[in-house]
Amino acid sequence: MSEHPIEGMMETTLEKIRQMVDVNTVMGDPVTTPDGTVIIPISKISYGFASGGSDLPSKAHPEKEYFGGGAGAGVTVTPLGFLTISGGNVRLLQIDPYNSSADRVIGMIPEVADKINEFFAARKAEKQEKLEKEPEKDVTLEDPQV
Repeated sequence: MSEHPIEGMMETTLEKIRQMVDVNTVMGDPVTTPDGTVIIPISKISYGFASGGSDLPSKAHPEKEYFGGGAGAGVTVTPLGFLTISGGNVRLLQIDPYNSSADRVIGMIPEVADKINEFFAARKAEKQEKLEKEPEKDVTLEDPQV
């Protein structure tokens, strides 16, 4: 039994989609900037396909049937953001605006954590600087009873 023409159309459509969409489309090739920062583009892929057809009888040749059909596909690549790696810190720089308050909070967590670390590092540096500037005090214990 031979393959039905619709099977060939669907197979060709799916093969073309596979050729267009691979993992490198979702997670792009890393780019290293002169300062050593690694930037990785991240995208969302949406695709769909449809195919259909029908066997048509022939009036001229009743023993033979004809096939009429078609297939189509669409692919959308939407950039979402960039993953940046710099100095041991990993950040997601989102392109699209935040959809909800929860998305905004999650997106701000790395920035807030960096600000808190900077604050504590600055306070520690101030304390250290203050200790270094104070003159050393000569403390001698005198016994008042002597």
